[in-house]
Amino acid sequence: MSTYRTIQGDTWDGIAYKIAGTEEFMTPLMQANPDYAEIVIFPTGIILNIPDVVIQAADILPPWRREEDV
Repeated sequence: MSTYRTIQGDTWDGIAYKIAGTEEFMTPLMQANPDYAEIVIFPTGIILNIPDVVIQAADILPPWRREEDV
């Protein structure tokens, strides 16, 4: 599991997007850091645990870029 050090103004969805390219990573990120779940806007210097979650490319690509089974 890796870590992320917050900067002033970071938010859960913003951190999730920086790390995984999608805001959907916010839920597993918050679950890995329950002590900070009530923080909405982070101060500088909080160390968050980053869970190893596989984000499938089809989940983050727009519909026209996805390979569809025909």
